[in-house]
Amino acid sequence: MLDFSDSSFAEFFATELDVDIDDPIYAEHGGSKGKRLRCFLQKVDDATVLRTLQALWEHRAHILSRTGRPDPVPNAEGRHLSLVAKLSGQANSSGEPPRPASDLRLLAELREELIAIESLQPHERGYAFEAFLKRSFDLAGLIAREPFRNVGEQIDGSFLLGDETYLLEAKWHSHPTGVGDLHVFHGKLEQKAAWARGLFVSYNGFTAEGLAAFGAGKRLICMDGLDIYTALDYQIPLKAVLERKVRRAAETGKPFITVKDLFGQQPARGYR
Repeated sequence: MLDFSDSSFAEFFATELDVDIDDPIYAEHGGSKGKRLRCFLQKVDDATVLRTLQALWEHRAHILSRTGRPDPVPNAEGRHLSLVAKLSGQANSSGEPPRPASDLRLLAELREELIAIESLQPHERGYAFEAFLKRSFDLAGLIAREPFRNVGEQIDGSFLLGDETYLLEAKWHSHPTGVGDLHVFHGKLEQKAAWARGLFVSYNGFTAEGLAAFGAGKRLICMDGLDIYTALDYQIPLKAVLERKVRRAAETGKPFITVKDLFGQQPARGYR
């Protein structure tokens, strides 16, 4: 059970969760640390399970960081985040946004839907891609809006991430997106409220020259098709991907950092 001794296990629960894990009610199936933890998780509510898993995850991450060892569990973070997303949705009241998509069936359906778009005629792909993204945002609990038109401009949709409103630009071109399209979308953002942000999704990615010319410190983040495939393949919830991209953009000023670099994953299987 990680690096816990019996005494440090009890101290961890007392300090982090204000719980007496040595209480006999958690030893119904045995007195080992693993059996007590399993019994505890079966007895408490989803919100407490969430707090417990997060505290254990942070302790585990600290151990790996301290020892310098690679993570021995394949896709550990993706699986952890998927479970957290599922439990977060279950803990919501009925008046809150839709439960985030975290089960394997929904993720598999999204992956198959994205693969199917590739076989469409070029003029159909853009609309299908926008619909795919809206469904993905809705399943992630991000309250997406359909594409809409303002005077003189088209917006491919919007969604809520935390307390921020993000406008969407979605491109399925046969070539990577260059600096021109990035500047056009950023120009749209600059005409909106100061708190508006943007997500530019380019299925075939972005040119290195375009990203360099676009520069740092902008009001948008970027995602490509490989990011989407990798997140679906490794069961990383979309909300977690976007939150990580936003945080890293704030730290570095870079609008585009791949899911592979953010989460340490290998490229998605089956992606062209």
